[in-house]
Amino acid sequence: MKSMKVLIIYSSMHHKNTERIAQAMAEVLGADLVETQNAKAEDILNYDLIGFGSGIYMWKHHKLLLKFIDHLKPANGKKVFIFSTSGAPYGKKQHKKMREELIKKGFNIVGEFNCLGWDTLGPLKWIGGINKGKPGEPDIKNAKNFAKELIKIKN
Repeated sequence: MKSMKVLIIYSSMHHKNTERIAQAMAEVLGADLVETQNAKAEDILNYDLIGFGSGIYMWKHHKLLLKFIDHLKPANGKKVFIFSTSGAPYGKKQHKKMREELIKKGFNIVGEFNCLGWDTLGPLKWIGGINKGKPGEPDIKNAKNFAKELIKIKN
């Protein structure tokens, strides 16, 4: 059985919270890691599984990542997973916009992951932010365990 080719496309803006999670998943999956601004839509065709992730801004993924997805061609059931880091503990509820866009494009969402991240956006900077130290080791371990579950998905 051939090994699964995995690509992770992510945006990590302020404290590299999402980048740390993306790196942990990539390590387990043997994935290619690409920041959204360097991603090419045509490259997606070369992969069996694609991860899309960013921090959460106003209850949705980063606009760069959403715009990238908006420009993708229909996917015919290509397998994807969604991940995020966020200041608020709303978890996967914050994936709604991206989930809708991916489904509209014909992607098959096979998993979702969220963890808290250090957030100093807007007025939070005046109090030193929230969730300092996040994602921490337990979050990294959870991201790796999530990635291990993705490996079990057959091509």
